[in-house]
Amino acid sequence: MSGVSTYTYTTLTNAIRDYTEVSSDVLTTTIVDGIIMAAEMRINQELPTDADRKVQEGTFAADDNTINSPAGALFIRGVEVFNSTANTTGTGTWLEKKDQTYLSEYTDRLTGPEGDLTAQDVTGFPKYYAMFGGADNTTDTSSGGMYIAPTPDAAYRFRIYYNKMPNGLGSGTGFNNNTYLSTYFPQGLLYACLVEAFGYLKGPMDMLTYYENRYKNAVQQFAGMQLGRRRRDDYTDGTVRIPVKSPSP
Repeated sequence: MSGVSTYTYTTLTNAIRDYTEVSSDVLTTTIVDGIIMAAEMRINQELPTDADRKVQEGTFAADDNTINSPAGALFIRGVEVFNSTANTTGTGTWLEKKDQTYLSEYTDRLTGPEGDLTAQDVTGFPKYYAMFGGADNTTDTSSGGMYIAPTPDAAYRFRIYYNKMPNGLGSGTGFNNNTYLSTYFPQGLLYACLVEAFGYLKGPMDMLTYYENRYKNAVQQFAGMQLGRRRRDDYTDGTVRIPVKSPSP
């Protein structure tokens, strides 16, 4: 296996064709771009990197129980709310991540036997959030959104902590010639690409399995370098995306 220290788009493209022994007549630029994109998406979903951690500040609109997710958000790590309409300083309160069903039941409970409140009247300092909507990772409105409960009764300031889907390698406009993954995780990126390539080519299963295992081993090694590997909300959950094997004492 090559001892390449980093890859660019061009050298990775050449490596994919070399390792599969398939020319550009079959693995065209368009097909290779798709292979690289699929491999990058897999890595970013399974092993999000510290380099893609972002923070976005904003202000709730009073009496509005929804906000947009940050543009390009791969997933949300947490939401911190401040008891202030002007600043995000001091100690904030972390919202608990729930699903939409929980927030619906929470609202129904508050509008049930306890009183005559209607759904839009359940206001106060926020406690919970739930994700909704799809995401194509382009703009804030197309990256999904969040329901907030109770509905904010003032224009509280907040911070959203999230991982952003980075621009990847590619030949078209908006793509890069090198990336964090191609620089710091080149072998793992190559293995992931070869898994996609042999799957596309319907190549020998033993080769696909071989590179899948190489990819998983590379992930285990790279995971130790990363602190941003949790699947859901950092405050309330903290489930590791890929189990990291620890050596026996």
